[in-house]
Amino acid sequence: METITHAKSPDRDWLKTYYYLRFAVAVIWVVLAFTVARTMPSLAAVMLVAYPAWDALANYLDARRSGGLARNKSQMLNFVVSIVTAVAVAITLPHGMHAVLQIFGVWAVLSGLFQLLTGVRRWKSFGAQWAMILSGAQSGLAGAHMLSKAAGAAPVSIADIAPYAAFGAFYFLVSAVSLTISDVRRRAKAMAA
Repeated sequence: METITHAKSPDRDWLKTYYYLRFAVAVIWVVLAFTVARTMPSLAAVMLVAYPAWDALANYLDARRSGGLARNKSQMLNFVVSIVTAVAVAITLPHGMHAVLQIFGVWAVLSGLFQLLTGVRRWKSFGAQWAMILSGAQSGLAGAHMLSKAAGAAPVSIADIAPYAAFGAFYFLVSAVSLTISDVRRRAKAMAA
């Protein structure tokens, strides 16, 4: 059983800030994907590479606050898979959106698994991780859906990836709010005692 010391675990304020930041970035990405990027292929291309690259950076920053990537294997794997995905998307873009959607589908399955594992590990120290665990499981289902669409003949676009990002934003917001409520209750109990 892994024992996480206070010095090596991210503080609750960091985790709340991290979840709120992930929510905000995802919302901006989704709004752009459903609006401007649908008619601007160059913007859509940049956004498709930036999304997994941002995920890699976010996992790196979060892992660094809790002992580094070597100490947080699920985040290290998520970091690596997200970097590989960003590079693969950049290389694959000239071959069309079906190929890109296929890469996103594989990435969603893998990153969802790693997010689920991170949520389970953090539950021991912070509680309020059920939304991250659900998000990880939902990511796997979204990945399977993207793979199914990528195998079809119907046209696909960045808008086919945006719902995946929107669900991620929702779960990050729920996690941030859950930690915020938990902290308020904890402080109220401490003041009453």
